[in-house]
This record gives sequence, C-alpha cells and structure tokens, in this order.
Amino acid sequence: MDFASSTEDVGRRLRAFRMGAGLTPEELAAKAGISRAAIYRYESGKPAKVDTLGKIADLLGVSLPTLLGVGVEYIASAISFFERMRQLEEDVDQITVMFGPISYLLTTERYDELLPTVFDESIPQDVADRKAAVREIDALMEILKTRKDTFRRRRPNIVSLVSAAELEDFCRVGFIGAHNPPDVSLAERRAAARAEITNIVCMLREQPIGIQIGVVIDSMPGASFQVFKRADKAQVAVSPFRLGSFANIRVGVATITAAAEAVQLYGSITDQLWRRSLKGDQAADFIEKTILHRHASA
Repeated sequence: MDFASSTEDVGRRLRAFRMGAGLTPEELAAKAGISRAAIYRYESGKPAKVDTLGKIADLLGVSLPTLLGVGVEYIASAISFFERMRQLEEDVDQITVMFGPISYLLTTERYDELLPTVFDESIPQDVADRKAAVREIDALMEILKTRKDTFRRRRPNIVSLVSAAELEDFCRVGFIGAHNPPDVSLAERRAAARAEITNIVCMLREQPIGIQIGVVIDSMPGASFQVFKRADKAQVAVSPFRLGSFANIRVGVATITAAAEAVQLYGSITDQLWRRSLKGDQAADFIEKTILHRHASA
C-alpha cells in the first residue's frame, strides 16, 4: 500500500481545518483570493506555495506549522479534530484507544441515534454561539459515522482501554449531555447507557477478532488519547473533546503528533494499563457484578 505523501497530508489537514472553520471550498477561496479549483487541488494533495498556505492558515485560525504538520498539530475545533481522526484511521493497522467511557468505534447504532441529542443538551442555553454550535452537530455526526463505517469495513486491530470508574458513572447517571436536562426520561437514558455497557460485556465474552478490550481498575490519565500505528509511522492524538455523557464538543485544544518521544511515552502508558487491566470473562464478570447489578434498579 502506498501511504500518503507529505503534500497529501497537508491537503488532509487543510480540509479538516476548513471544515472546522465552517467554510466551503468556495468561501475559503474567495477569502484567500484564489480560485475554487486551487483549494480543491490543495486538498487533494497537490503542492501549494508556502506563502499561499500561510495566508490560508491565517484565514483558518491555525499556525502554518500546524497546517504543514511540523511538530505538533494544535486543534481547537471538535469538527477539525474528529475529521483528522477519520483521516488517520483510513490507513492504520492498529488503534489503541483510551477515550471514555467507551470508544466510539465500538458503540451501537442506538448510540448514534442518541448522540446528536446529547450534543445539543451539552451546549449551554445561554452561550452566545449556541446556534452556530448546534448547526455544527450534523457535520460532526457525519464525520463520526464515516469513522465507524471505515472501521467496520477495514477492521484494523483495536485495543480499547476502558475505565471501570467511568463505566460506573455512565451506568449511574445515564447517557445525558447535562445535569438534569429538561423533558428527558432519565430512566430511558440510563437504559441506553446500560445497553452500551452490555454491548461491551458481550464483546469481552465473545472476543471478536481484532478487538481487544481491557477494563482498568487503576486510576486513568485525565486526558483521552488515541495511538495510531501503521507500518511506517505512529501518531498520538490527545483530546479534551468527549462524546459520552456530559459531552464536550466546544471547548479545548487537542493535539496530534508523530514525535518519537510522545509515541514512546503514550505507548508505555497503554502497555502498563493493558497489563494491569481485566480482560475477557474476568472483565465481563466484574462489570456485571459490580456495575450492572449494583445499578440494576437505578
């Protein structure tokens, strides 16, 4: 397989940051004073002059090094970040995930049905940009569903680290976007959370090929992260964005880097957590007895 060249990677990042800025190729072209065709060429991986990319980076509110992928990419938009994750997942061999409470790639169709509502609930009613944030939900859902479709089609190996404490909170509180959301049946949202946890239990018992799940009883790192590995490269994405209960798709700065030190350090963390995690039937029994049974009447 031929992997993306550096110019193709720039094109991918350009597309992600343009989407995060809420601009069409036509709108970005008009602001940059170049043709629409030029934007399409750049996003498809054709080379562009550095001064042109610098002007585009300024318009998109990112640095030129971030757009070029030099060092660390800093990403303040959930849309841009999850689009970058979608791009990275297109050709990886292995994904290691610590994204609570459950890796999105392993969730059910019902999760996708509820997620837009949970996103809406997570956006405070009194924020100035609420209408714009709500409009972005459809674009974000399209990216997420494409990620899941790609994962199911390609089936890269996935190692998912799950926090027992986060699973218990998810079961107890339910799949909600904010505390006491109005006109919401909390019993139904708790049932939705239980269904996702039960799905994890089923995978732990069945152990589908290519899917490894470890339930971590120890303390977990505060930030979510994902490690992408392929034959020639590894990258780490660290994120403040959250897709589960009390979702966050508005505030924070995510990072993506291929720096060897970062890959080694996060790899060491995941190895340590994986070794100490519960797996298979042992993990499934633990979840059923200490989480699902405990909150059965919630």
